[in-house]
Amino acid sequence: MSEAATDPQPARRRPLLFIVPLVLFALTGVFLAIGLSRDPSTLPSALVGKPAPTFALPPLEGRDDHGFASTDLGGRPTLVNVFASWCVPCRIEHPVISRLAEQGVAVQGIDYKDKPEDARVWLRELGDPFQHLGADRDGRVAIEWGVYGVPETFVVDKNGRIAYRHVGPLQPRDVEEKILPLLEKLK
Repeated sequence: MSEAATDPQPARRRPLLFIVPLVLFALTGVFLAIGLSRDPSTLPSALVGKPAPTFALPPLEGRDDHGFASTDLGGRPTLVNVFASWCVPCRIEHPVISRLAEQGVAVQGIDYKDKPEDARVWLRELGDPFQHLGADRDGRVAIEWGVYGVPETFVVDKNGRIAYRHVGPLQPRDVEEKILPLLEKLK
């Protein structure tokens, strides 16, 4: 009789060959179920409730102001919109941002990784609702704000603390249900 036929070890290893893949498959299923059940537009922000980052952005070339800095925040609730001229959802969102500015909401802008000429043309074409606008050419300030991509909009309270973060283009429903009630509450 051969040694392999009398060795009980191979018989004990066979169940492991089936159990290990089954456990890995089950774990993968659990992680997928958790990930797919979450709303992708509600990304957590570690900055909500904390002071806005300290920054100073230069103005967009050709725009007559000082740019946008953390010192421009505070005193009253403010909306900070991170956008770019190359961003299609930003174009869709822009009329909503403009309406907020027309209603008296303080709207500040961070132009993210944009060519100055493209941004100027975009603002000339669509309108410029921003009280202050800073050019974040290398994207470092947006990273400090925790921006994943454009557009993103933040509500900053009168003390310069981030109160809310909206990922993706603002829609009228978002403004009515979240932004305006929050701005009213923060006054």
